[in-house]
Amino acid sequence: MLVTWKYRDREKFLDTLDPRARWITSFFVLFSIIQFWDLRYMLFFFGLAMVQYFMTGLKWVETKRVWTFILILVVVIVGLNAILSGRGGPSEVQTSGEGIVWDTNFTIPLVNWAFHPNITVGKLTFAITQIFRMLSSAVLFFIIPWTMDPRLYGVTFGGMGLPYRFAFSMDLSFRFVPSLARDFGVTLDAQRARGYGIESIEGNPFQMIRRIAPLIVPIVMNSIINGEDITNAMDLRCFGQEERTWIEKLTYRQRDYMWIGLGAAIFIGSLILNWGFDAGGFWVPEFMHALAK
Repeated sequence: MLVTWKYRDREKFLDTLDPRARWITSFFVLFSIIQFWDLRYMLFFFGLAMVQYFMTGLKWVETKRVWTFILILVVVIVGLNAILSGRGGPSEVQTSGEGIVWDTNFTIPLVNWAFHPNITVGKLTFAITQIFRMLSSAVLFFIIPWTMDPRLYGVTFGGMGLPYRFAFSMDLSFRFVPSLARDFGVTLDAQRARGYGIESIEGNPFQMIRRIAPLIVPIVMNSIINGEDITNAMDLRCFGQEERTWIEKLTYRQRDYMWIGLGAAIFIGSLILNWGFDAGGFWVPEFMHALAK
């Protein structure tokens, strides 16, 4: 049987909201975030995302692995790419060569490829802005698996007007990851009981892959078998022949409309600032210029 994320009702305000209201509001805020390049606006949206995070009642021990993954992904990959190349941002980030913080020249041996990477004040500011942009977007959504009843995934997406096939696919997708984690834990315990030491894996990449094979192969095979079982069960129930109904029923309440209204107000306000007042363009703080050579 498929398992779910470690969801539990924490009796917080967000737990009482209709899941559709939470998704709709999160998308409103997300569409607001992507309209701006100004670091000050990113800090505002990051603050909003963190307020919602603390409203969930989640503890650090529950989400520390996700936080670690997100920080590594955002800071190391997104941040370094933005610092070194400035790609993905406004044109003035790449075209401006003023305010050099660091630059160098080097050539790759054998192929003689010459590189001239440099870090400017604009690229550094853009990198910080991108980091807060990604963190704000991630915090909005990664809390959902811990704070949303897994029985409501399908009916939530179906209730938002999405095709029932897509809604059911999303339901299965949210359940797949924890199922895979469960299979990994069971396989690891079984191999340890047979004397296999996961902690002793070392050597070059090829040796490590060969040593991890006793874990990866059973997990992959079990995932394929489970997928076939689910497919067969859906075929036996004639899934796809006609539109299905959902056992659970969702009903909007006043607090849900208020929560959606808050998200809509943020989105409309962002449109007015961006399109009406041309606000939110790329901005470099004055103190950043002091870093230049």
